[in-house]
Amino acid sequence: MKEKIALGFGDNIDYEIVWNSKVIENLISRYDIHNDELDINRVINCERDLVISILSFLKSGTGGERIVASSAILEQFSQNFEKKFTLGGTSVRAAIAMRKLGYTSALHLVTVNDHVRQLIPQDSLYVCSNTQDSLHPHLIVQFGQDAPVKAGDINIRPSQANRIIYHNDADNIAMNLNEDFSNLITEARILLVSGFNAMKSETLLINRLESLLRIMAKLPKDALVFYEEAGFYEPRFCQLIYRTLARNIDIVSLNEDELQGHLNRKLDLLNIFQIKEALADLQNLIPVPVIVVHTMYWTLAYGDHVANFAKALKGGMTMATTRFCYGDDFTVENYKKVESLAPNTEGAIFADALNKLLGNKICCLPVAYVEPSNATTVGLGDAFVGGFLPALL
Repeated sequence: MKEKIALGFGDNIDYEIVWNSKVIENLISRYDIHNDELDINRVINCERDLVISILSFLKSGTGGERIVASSAILEQFSQNFEKKFTLGGTSVRAAIAMRKLGYTSALHLVTVNDHVRQLIPQDSLYVCSNTQDSLHPHLIVQFGQDAPVKAGDINIRPSQANRIIYHNDADNIAMNLNEDFSNLITEARILLVSGFNAMKSETLLINRLESLLRIMAKLPKDALVFYEEAGFYEPRFCQLIYRTLARNIDIVSLNEDELQGHLNRKLDLLNIFQIKEALADLQNLIPVPVIVVHTMYWTLAYGDHVANFAKALKGGMTMATTRFCYGDDFTVENYKKVESLAPNTEGAIFADALNKLLGNKICCLPVAYVEPSNATTVGLGDAFVGGFLPALL
């Protein structure tokens, strides 16, 4: 029997370092880095550039994803820290999260190696577009509000917890697709599309989207297609994807950083009028039936008659919040505990006001109030997907 949930399309191995402000401060001194050099768009050709990039994100309090000149830079930098190996990519992280609740899935991989074989759910059907084992690590830098950095003229205390991803991943940059995946989705009720954000070549991307459309042609006619956003190396590629796939996508999901990136403006996430305007503007840019936004305060579905998304929104934010509190090793008991928690006050006030303002165009729920002692900030969007999709069934 084929799987009801199909997840594509990229995967990788993550190096998750343990944050150490003292190490960062020593690197600032070693490389004589100054505050006026900080720039989150800096090209990363060496370890010094990487440190400047991390400090820039730390100062802005935002997360993001950047490509570096070579994986050797990441290997050199990560040797300064404690680290663990984990599995990255929206599809595979979502698969791991939903498997804890008893849901299985079919996967499309672009990278396979012993780490991947060990970490994916052992009962997942999968195909891989790479015929050989490969490893292109992603560096995951997580920081919290308790991660101050002070050295020279640099004095930074992050405004909020977030994460940054760095890599030079040839497999995800090429994003080869194995069209045999179409044989695993003929009975799927949901298909996740994600993972094209690292691509650099427009010609290759057009080719991959043509391949994706051939794969999607094997879906049942009533299947839902869910597209999860990410930070693009080439931001203009995002609109190319929507121009090509919009008719085939039912739901687009994104976080607050990606929302603000599309609109090219900063938003007050607790201002209902700013968010109302932002959602209308976003739907003009992304003409799909339903837009889902997940943030630290609330999560919402925007479109016509979206009240039936309440269960999926609850599942997504519960899974993401559980991961935020308990990391990779969370249990079903952890999930149920988070599910029963009271909402954060600011989010509850916002959600109630926005629901009244927009009526049946909106379904907004507040995120649970939590204060974890050691928050996990990477993979929260992936966990959201892992909680949202099974609830759609």
